[in-house]
Amino acid sequence: MTPQATPPADDERLRRWRLVLGGEAADGTGRALTGRDAAIDAALAALYGRPADGGGRDRSGGLGASAPSVARWLGDIRTYFPSSVVQVMQRDAIDRLGLSALLLEPEMLQAVEADIHLVGTLLSLNEAMPEATRETARAVVRKVVDDLERRLAARTRAVVGGALDRSARVRRPRHQDIDWNRTIAANLKNYLPEHRTVVPERLVGYGRGARAAEKDVILCVDQSGSMAASVVYASVFGAVLASMRAVSTRLVVFDTAVVDLTDELDDPVDVLFGTKLGGGTDINRALAYCRGRITRPADTVVVLISDLYEGGIRDEMLKQVVAMRGAGAQVVVLLALSDEGVPAYDREHAAALGALGVPAFACTPDLFPEVMAAAIERRPLPVPPPG
Repeated sequence: MTPQATPPADDERLRRWRLVLGGEAADGTGRALTGRDAAIDAALAALYGRPADGGGRDRSGGLGASAPSVARWLGDIRTYFPSSVVQVMQRDAIDRLGLSALLLEPEMLQAVEADIHLVGTLLSLNEAMPEATRETARAVVRKVVDDLERRLAARTRAVVGGALDRSARVRRPRHQDIDWNRTIAANLKNYLPEHRTVVPERLVGYGRGARAAEKDVILCVDQSGSMAASVVYASVFGAVLASMRAVSTRLVVFDTAVVDLTDELDDPVDVLFGTKLGGGTDINRALAYCRGRITRPADTVVVLISDLYEGGIRDEMLKQVVAMRGAGAQVVVLLALSDEGVPAYDREHAAALGALGVPAFACTPDLFPEVMAAAIERRPLPVPPPG
């Protein structure tokens, strides 16, 4: 009996399993790899051939500590895999093989696929970065920041700007600033049927003519190592908000010390290189600093971005929140500002804040403008459902 040829679908399935399993003798698949498939397998084996702890079976490959070999490998994976996969493999290489030090070489930085996680790694290496690498690193960070700003700026200005307009309604508007729809709604009781008209005893309008900022926003950002993506997004949003005339924006980052980066907000890259990822956390000290900068509580929104692992005094931290809210300020607590979902966080502290009427939740960059708009208008925050 003549054996039947392997159907194309089955052959492709074996090929994929062979690439997944790797190892000697094709790991029992009976499928040999040649040409491009062999090159893809070698790129995968260099990274995943040895478990991260160094134990277990040992496939061929390995990147070693040579910058040229790593640069070649980075070029290979960019050839064989889409950008999203390349970014994952780069992160795995940094975590599994300890390649952070090689990122301090300009040639390496020019070869990598830039993304927000790479920016976080570079910021954590900032103090160890030689001067020859710094400009290359800034160029990599700027590319990511510019991409984020293009994605987020327009919608943030539209949503937050609309909330500012609505919250700034005045009762004696100039003619061109009258909101006629709300004015009519507010005066329906004065409708005169015989004249088929409404007598507008009370005018409702927008206070757009004021030159002073209508709202003060304080972004208070935890710069511990686990918050890297949040620091990047907060810096971008801080720069966008600072570009809006109606908002006075302050950016404060903290670990066990507090650093005010407000003067750098015209360039989020300068902000990021002014941070220092890692170290301890003293939320109480940071909130005390922010509280001391509040001059118009009723027009102030304080946004704390932290996983709430407090290294300071917990009860004092909560007292700062109570004091700010008691004075009339809005307080928002975000466990993360990133696309990565809910992080590990201190659930006891989050529950304590919730008991004070301040929910703590993770927020995506796409949701952040809506959160800010709700805080400005003093509406319930759009807290995402658990999970």
